[in-house]
Amino acid sequence: MSILVSRDTRLLVQGMTGAEGTFHTEQMLAYGTRVVAGVSPGKGGQQHLGVPVFDTCSAAVRETGADTACVFVPPAGAADAIMEAADAGVSLVVAITEGIPVADTIRARAFLERRGVRLVGPNCPGLISPEGRAKVGIIPGHISQPGPVGIVSRSGTLTYEIMQALGRAGHGQSTACGIGGDPVPGLSFADVLTLFAADDATRLVVLAGEIGGSDEEHAAALIGRGYPKPVVAFISGRSAPAGKRMGHAGAIISGTTGTPQSKVAALNAAGAFVAETVEEIVAAVQERLPASAPAAGG
Repeated sequence: MSILVSRDTRLLVQGMTGAEGTFHTEQMLAYGTRVVAGVSPGKGGQQHLGVPVFDTCSAAVRETGADTACVFVPPAGAADAIMEAADAGVSLVVAITEGIPVADTIRARAFLERRGVRLVGPNCPGLISPEGRAKVGIIPGHISQPGPVGIVSRSGTLTYEIMQALGRAGHGQSTACGIGGDPVPGLSFADVLTLFAADDATRLVVLAGEIGGSDEEHAAALIGRGYPKPVVAFISGRSAPAGKRMGHAGAIISGTTGTPQSKVAALNAAGAFVAETVEEIVAAVQERLPASAPAAGG
């Protein structure tokens, strides 16, 4: 039906009473997500947006049964917030925060791995499942519609563009997951592809990568071992000069590592179709799937 989140997800939002947390919690509630708790130290016992606020994640999980956390905490405290949520017993943490120091992310990711807790992000838009009717993060709900296409992307705005273009062509999404563009992410492309492979609602996967790192090559290796569903890929930043960061902290080419050519070659060799434009993504999906939903207007 979806991956990672669904209508059964019980969400706590860390930093919910701040400006960003408030705005996006309102959007998550409007979409239908079950936001059961907010966590803002010093504000425990209050209600915000009709949701109870707790001083700690452990109290929030104990009182509400929250199983997923969404982090809107400023960079200096975000890694501690991620670890606090994991320590409280949630099974998934979605870290929206941008600018977390890499050393902090490494420490937090290792902490979560020891506890078997999944991390999406940081510096990501989160995920949305029109099929499962849940939204955790900042992906706009109004451009989503249910359907059989799974999307995994390093770029938030590219995720939105692909979702909208596919929706207009009649192809909705099972789940769209933005894994973030930092040098040290939580879930990788290969991790999300593995989840999509086991999801009955997903019939085709769109993978949107970018320059920098080797995550796309690792995904290509997985696809090449006999991935059970069609994959349409896209690599952004092809015109970036070597040594210059483009947008994301992880989008930097060092020597021959992280080049768009190596990513495109690996994905093509694995059997994925690599598009050069969003329009080509839509055309490739059209060829591989019949229209699964009425075209969205506007």
